Amino acid sequence: MTSTPNVATLKENPILCYYTNRTGKVQVVRISNIPNWYFERVVFPGQRLIFEAYEQGQLEVYSGAMASAVLADSIGCDRLQITPLE
Repeated sequence: MTSTPNVATLKENPILCYYTNRTGKVQVVRISNIPNWYFERVVFPGQRLIFEAYEQGQLEVYSGAMASAVLADSIGCDRLQITPLE
């Protein structure tokens, strides 16, 4: 179970994140621990996903058949952060 950060502790600006589905299965990824925030995407095998999220967010990765998907991993968004070139 991921912890829900307090709205007051969220940093004002989201960070840019990167995730790749390196499996042979369709995955559903979502961030559910940020209040008033909705993020959920389907990621196909080999697909890359670039998205914005708060540093405290936890990307939940669900794998398996759509009717019986199981939580396969939970990754902190701070670990998925892209450092932009300046």
